[in-house]
Amino acid sequence: MARQLQMEDQVFGGEHHSGRVARPLWTAMKRGLLGRCPHCGEGKLFRAYVKTVDKCEHCGEELYHHRADDLPAYLVVVIVGHIVLGAFMGVEATSTLSTWQHILIWVPLTILLAVVLLQPVKGAVIGLQWALYMHGFGGEEDVIEHHPEA
Repeated sequence: MARQLQMEDQVFGGEHHSGRVARPLWTAMKRGLLGRCPHCGEGKLFRAYVKTVDKCEHCGEELYHHRADDLPAYLVVVIVGHIVLGAFMGVEATSTLSTWQHILIWVPLTILLAVVLLQPVKGAVIGLQWALYMHGFGGEEDVIEHHPEA
């Protein structure tokens, strides 16, 4: 006899999924990428390099509960890896630089790109979470989900 488990559907997104008003995904991500509040686009998103403000100074949108965690860092590693590796392979194929010359070019470039991209990527992730009503941006409390018992 099979026992049916009933689980509450977790819904992200706007009106097509949950009956909530759809928020502009790409606009929110672009605002976050530029370091602005994903809601209004006016207030600052960051108070320090990657520390977000608790709430927008312009519209009052609460931002403290975002959960970007490690995703921005992972995305930056992927982006920088593709840029640096592609550029390295192109330079290697067309020139005869020594190992030390490559090190002097690619190590600082890799570090610089990672540092420059981390804040905008984190802002875009926060914009994504805001637009999809994730992690407190929908008005619900984040709760730990438990695996249903078999």
